[in-house]
Amino acid sequence: MTEALPADVAHVLDAILSMGNDPGFALFPQTRHLRVRTRCACGCGSADFTVDAGAVAPVLAITGTRVVAEMELFGADGQTVGEVLVFVTDGYLSRLEVCSWSDELRTLPDAHRILCPCDR
Repeated sequence: MTEALPADVAHVLDAILSMGNDPGFALFPQTRHLRVRTRCACGCGSADFTVDAGAVAPVLAITGTRVVAEMELFGADGQTVGEVLVFVTDGYLSRLEVCSWSDELRTLPDAHRILCPCDR
């Protein structure tokens, strides 16, 4: 079952893709046509996407599956506490992953607070 792109996913995806790298910028049009196919059961907020391929073209320069954008997440002490990765498969956005580098679970709201402090 797919669901519309939830706000937590959309905010973090927009923040990472807007960081200015070429693949990320080229993928922006796809965000309007994404749906969440599955979400991680652990609660981190990682999501697998499906995209309406009839509504938007793939980024042809990207083949296979690869990470096209990543951002480290820093804690209050300046130490890296995790990262957020954006994956593309055959030119289409396919996954947003939130990784914790400790036993403390990092979630999409955590990532949003760290990446977008002006939105607080």
